[in-house]
Amino acid sequence: MNHLQETVERVEEKCRSNGTRLTKKRKMILGALIANEKAMSAYELLDYCKQELGEEMPAMSVYRILEFLEQEQLVHRLNLVNKYVACCHIECDHSHEDSQFLICGKCEKVKEINLDKVTEEKLKHDIEKAGFQMASPQLEINGICDECKT
Repeated sequence: MNHLQETVERVEEKCRSNGTRLTKKRKMILGALIANEKAMSAYELLDYCKQELGEEMPAMSVYRILEFLEQEQLVHRLNLVNKYVACCHIECDHSHEDSQFLICGKCEKVKEINLDKVTEEKLKHDIEKAGFQMASPQLEINGICDECKT
């Protein structure tokens, strides 16, 4: 059994223990996101499923599946690029810090990182000092990955 199958099976068991189901189509979409290092839009996922898996489904179904996967904290929505990425902590059973994302402006590879609490609190303080309230601790930072910078 390969790593992707093992991951999906562990996630399926996690969903079952949470009282939810990881249906065949949910597994397909989640598997596509796990298999790719870059974030994917709903329409890129539709194309992937059709071309790579031979499965067609309506766009609305993909959006509903993505909503489910996001609620289950299995994927993250990246607002800057309007795409989704599998959570790098997908198999963990313990809680994690809020995620921040580094997005390559060339190849769209995404890396999920966590800021330490001190940095996060300083950022929150600076935001409040500027007269704003933090709506979400998720940060998305555009950059260039090491592979693309050469």
